[in-house]
Amino acid sequence: MLLRLLFVLLIALNIAVAAWLLLGDSGTHAVDPTDGGVPKLKLLTELPVPPGSTASPAPAVTAAVATATSEGKPSPAASTPGQPFAPTPAATASAPAAKPPAKNIAAPSDPLAAATSAAPTSARRSYRCLALGPFANQVDLRAARSALAPRTVRSRQRQEQTSESRGWRVFLPALATREQALAQARRLDAKGIKDYFVVTAQGELQNSVALGLFHDPANARKRRDEVVAAGFPARMSERTETTPVWWLDVVVPDEASADIRRGIRTPGITARTTGCF
Repeated sequence: MLLRLLFVLLIALNIAVAAWLLLGDSGTHAVDPTDGGVPKLKLLTELPVPPGSTASPAPAVTAAVATATSEGKPSPAASTPGQPFAPTPAATASAPAAKPPAKNIAAPSDPLAAATSAAPTSARRSYRCLALGPFANQVDLRAARSALAPRTVRSRQRQEQTSESRGWRVFLPALATREQALAQARRLDAKGIKDYFVVTAQGELQNSVALGLFHDPANARKRRDEVVAAGFPARMSERTETTPVWWLDVVVPDEASADIRRGIRTPGITARTTGCF
């Protein structure tokens, strides 16, 4: 029974599909090109001439009108005696637009001269080169360079070696052997001269007798004279040490050099004129 029912339903479904294919609407409509509702395309030459207008002149006449119009003279074909010349629309359309006359501007051959002529004239500025220093370390140098950067045109730093005084020494010249130096020291002690020692380190002062190191040269001279009066060949010399220092060279406008000098805050720093770079 179930098989019969399925068979009947299958036949009914086939009949329904066949009827839909034969009688159903496809959803598309054919358009007739000759349908009155569709406007026809026409060329411009097929359009009727409006009343009150004249036909377009021949190419030769149009060229003549355009030539006459460009020269500013009325054309015989486009004007009548006793009436002012008025170009027709066709002649106006066919005539090329007159270009404005080119200005006779001589292009300068030198780009620098062109830039100078275009730029506004200003008073010529003069510059001065200063050397600021000496700086004992690069930290103070960088701080000064940053502070003065807005007022300088350019700057550079450089390092130099300088000799600094570390005091004054009083001594007896070096002898040939250490025994001779010790014997001389005992004679000093016998004369009542104290505060001395024998130098044993390698160098030019080896086997000499040091009599003191003084910051004030006056005190050094007093000690030397005291030992000389006792009968010993005492000498006095300055003790120096070579250390690195840094300088800051700047280029500034001439009117700003005084501000640069006032802007130095590091003690011991001076500003002197130097060669430009």
